[in-house]
Amino acid sequence: MTRIIGGECRGMALRVPTRGTRPTSDRVREALFSTVEAWMHRAGLVWADSHVLDMCAGSGAVGLEAASRGAASVTLVESDASAFEVLRGNADSVRALCSESSDITTVRADARRVRLEQPVNIVYLDPPYSIADVGEFLVALAAPSVLIANALVIVERSAKSDSPWPSGWVGVSDRKYGDTRLWYGHLDASLGGARDPRMAGRSDA
Repeated sequence: MTRIIGGECRGMALRVPTRGTRPTSDRVREALFSTVEAWMHRAGLVWADSHVLDMCAGSGAVGLEAASRGAASVTLVESDASAFEVLRGNADSVRALCSESSDITTVRADARRVRLEQPVNIVYLDPPYSIADVGEFLVALAAPSVLIANALVIVERSAKSDSPWPSGWVGVSDRKYGDTRLWYGHLDASLGGARDPRMAGRSDA
């Protein structure tokens, strides 16, 4: 069973799509959020400063975890119809039961073509492992007004995968958990990003 592991909604059970998705394990999510919160601390940020994009969101476990911890906004993007219905139900549950939850938006769309209402500073990208090249997703993120300057981008891939970063991206670190590897990086600062004085800190994960 997938549950939210921290914040106001800690312990809340989340539904998981019956097919076509690969839920991020509690162990990996715990490690992920530990790393993200360390990065936030170095950058002088708190969750209330954070705008999160969960791409290929599946059940929404990662984005809703961020909402539980107090992110200012969370956008959950999923293209599969059945998975999206589960995702939307989970988001409704968080909104109903967690009084201080984020501004949560659910979008049924191809994550490579989604349009955001505001730039984000934390992105979690977890496409199916069968998609060998995630470059199109990262190209979409590099478009103007998508990322706040020095935004942290995390890509979940198979432990056997090669680095996902195309030209114009800086890989900072990667960490392996069983069959899963998390890659942490950011857009090359010379390519820009929406300015935010709170993001002046270090961008390393």
